[in-house]
Amino acid sequence: MKKFLNIFIFTFIGINCANAATVIGSVNGNPITDADITARTELMAKQGKVSTNNRKQAFQNIIDDYIKLNYAANYNVKPTDKDADKEIKQMNLGEMGATTRAMARLAVRANIAWNVVMARTVVPDLEIAQSDIDEERTSLAREHGLPIEITMLRLVDVPNDVYTKLSKPSNCDMAEQMVEKLGGYPQKITAMQYELAPEVREKIADLPQLTWSKNDKGTVFLVCSEKKGKEYKNLDKIIKQNATYKKAMAAGEQQLKQLRRKAVIIVNDDRYKL
Repeated sequence: MKKFLNIFIFTFIGINCANAATVIGSVNGNPITDADITARTELMAKQGKVSTNNRKQAFQNIIDDYIKLNYAANYNVKPTDKDADKEIKQMNLGEMGATTRAMARLAVRANIAWNVVMARTVVPDLEIAQSDIDEERTSLAREHGLPIEITMLRLVDVPNDVYTKLSKPSNCDMAEQMVEKLGGYPQKITAMQYELAPEVREKIADLPQLTWSKNDKGTVFLVCSEKKGKEYKNLDKIIKQNATYKKAMAAGEQQLKQLRRKAVIIVNDDRYKL
């Protein structure tokens, strides 16, 4: 009987040890296990997010999720797993194990809660200057192009001594004549900005009209005119929304830094020290 009892106790302990996950740390009393971190790295991979230290980044992300949810609860913002599942379904993350799905729910709930709280507390106090809107418009122009019809001149194989002789023209015809007098052959192009090659958009995104661009390996641009397309109708509103979102994200990150300092974070494994 004693031998049987010993075997039973050993087996029971062995099973529990095998199934128990190592607790790497905790935040405000919420434990974070090795299995949680592994699941979070799997989720990050599904989302195409890769860093030099995925496990440490996953640990930090989980900490931030708990901090966000804890802070949002003060405003009675408490997204449910059902709320999270709706968004996860739209994300098309494929098959997930139970722990990975739990981490996905945690991440999505935290994101929903944080966005709601930021919209209530940060966005109303934001001051969006014209410079913020101009910066966002330039960013969109560089990355995707705008629904604007651009008429421009492109010069190629321009020697520096010729480039220095290019003065500011009063119109496009004058610019063409100037180049021809200097022995060049200007290429006149009319196209929607989003149809232009990325390297061309980069050169003209914030280039004032009728101003020569810098001489980049013999290539010079000049924007003659811009004409807003029909698709531009609602773009100003979108640009302002994007500028507001970016400023809110920056303010939110500062808020999160303060909350991290106030949180009770315990790290049991030196590899995950913050």
